[in-house]
Amino acid sequence: MASVSCSWLTLPSKMRNLSLTSSASSSSNSASLSFSRNLSHNVFSQGGLSLSTVQRRSAVVVCEAKPKKKVDSAVKRARQAEKRRIYNKARKSEIRTRTKKVLEALELLKKKPDAQFEEILSIEKMIGETYSVIDKAVKVGTLHRNTGAHRKSRLARRKKAVEIHHGWYSPVPAA
Repeated sequence: MASVSCSWLTLPSKMRNLSLTSSASSSSNSASLSFSRNLSHNVFSQGGLSLSTVQRRSAVVVCEAKPKKKVDSAVKRARQAEKRRIYNKARKSEIRTRTKKVLEALELLKKKPDAQFEEILSIEKMIGETYSVIDKAVKVGTLHRNTGAHRKSRLARRKKAVEIHHGWYSPVPAA
């Protein structure tokens, strides 16, 4: 007769289908183990479950479920990912801040009734700096290139709308 000592609460559900049978002949000292089809051999080879048998009158099988140790490369990857996440978060925040400042400046200029063309030059400088930050974010992979293009296009459209509103730019009629 084989007896099983296992903590069933710590085993994953696919390991709970473990079935043990003792050999048919009682004269032999060794017990044979059979496993259900749901439990793959990989569980044992990967170190997730260890079997140890003790030979006495009846075989005693002890199952231990151990949490697998994280591989050193996985730990390093996690550390790198966290570092990149913080770096990317700061870069995206800078892009949002610069974009917001440009859009607010364009709105103020659009609402101003007696605006002069020279006033848009300082905004153009801010737009250029924002474009530069967006391009750098695209280059290092923080933003997708289409996202970067969309954000730059948005700024250009708003600037052109302000220029058209004040009469500083007249679109060429389509032929």
